[in-house]
Amino acid sequence: MSRVQKGVVAGFAATVVVSILEAINMMAGPWVTPYPDMLAFMMGMEGNHVVGWIAHVVTGTVVLGALYGIVCPRLPTDLPATKGIAFAVGAFCVLIVGLLMFGDPGVFSGGTLGITIAWLLVSNVIFGFVMGSVYGNLVEREKRAAKLMDGVPAH
Repeated sequence: MSRVQKGVVAGFAATVVVSILEAINMMAGPWVTPYPDMLAFMMGMEGNHVVGWIAHVVTGTVVLGALYGIVCPRLPTDLPATKGIAFAVGAFCVLIVGLLMFGDPGVFSGGTLGITIAWLLVSNVIFGFVMGSVYGNLVEREKRAAKLMDGVPAH
């Protein structure tokens, strides 16, 4: 499995975990502006939850997952989980700069700007932790399988 494929699998797993948190936020509150709602708003489809959720899954799985697979070996830490967190915090910074530079301030409903930004940071850290851990497990599993294959005689 290539690094990009492992990244996509890890990105999907992390997206599922964060999506559960976002669904809880949307059903119980919402306490903060949900990320899928922000995406739909930024795409000019305010209130269209389906578009927001599709964009959320595609972004987390395909874009961030694949990109993580590419840059993972170059990230500054040694542990898979901390590599994922470092990557996700970087993605958070890009997200916030993008929202503030190119988005509409109305994307943050009411007066919840600070809480929404904190929620995005926490959910990105969780996303990074899960993505890094899953990616690290996939890499280790591949290394163990390669070791086993080296010791098996050909028949």
